[in-house]
Amino acid sequence: MTQGPRSEILGVVLAGGRSQRYGSDKAFADLGGTSLVQRAARTLLPLAEHVVVVANDLERHALEGLPVRPDLVSGIGPLGGLHTAVAWAAEESLRGVIVLATDMPFVPTPLLRDLAGRLDREVAVVPASHGPRGFEPLCAAYDVGCLAAIEAAVERGDRAVVSFFPAVNLRIVELAVVSTYGDPDTMFFNVNRPEDHLRADMLLATLRTAEAGSDREVQIPEEK
Repeated sequence: MTQGPRSEILGVVLAGGRSQRYGSDKAFADLGGTSLVQRAARTLLPLAEHVVVVANDLERHALEGLPVRPDLVSGIGPLGGLHTAVAWAAEESLRGVIVLATDMPFVPTPLLRDLAGRLDREVAVVPASHGPRGFEPLCAAYDVGCLAAIEAAVERGDRAVVSFFPAVNLRIVELAVVSTYGDPDTMFFNVNRPEDHLRADMLLATLRTAEAGSDREVQIPEEK
């Protein structure tokens, strides 16, 4: 499917987690010479004319040179970040958002482009995965028409990030399609703890080796 113009989509890095398991703000953790938040932003940039960050440490993120806002409703976890992202796009009169959690450094741009190409009215597009839910709601595309359902979930106090899914048109991109963009276990690898960071370093080295030895482009955000 074909993505619409970059000007219609807001790229949002979700960096509002408390990083309790990591021990410090993992958004600024270095991977291959680049912070995780910048890696996510560079992954989104080919898809969206404007890339922004939803995070609660405004001053530090502002130093990264990206527009940043805190959660509209604090203390409700990832749903709060998603709520803020979709509301921001609606405020800018955009069609929708592509969201990417800052702790998922190996998601390739082509996969996100595929998700964006499947957007439609009141549609949430999520990739299937081997994760606990079977899909990844924080690496996904959301039409701004989902905002009312998200706000209703927030108002009723339902903090589950997928709590609004029954009220929107959910499209799950099947695993066979997702796998054409790479190994799902690598693409959706989460850096939650220091030991995960060590694993991410090894995965990055493996990807770079594969890129060097293959004519096929491996989507790794470039260091600058």
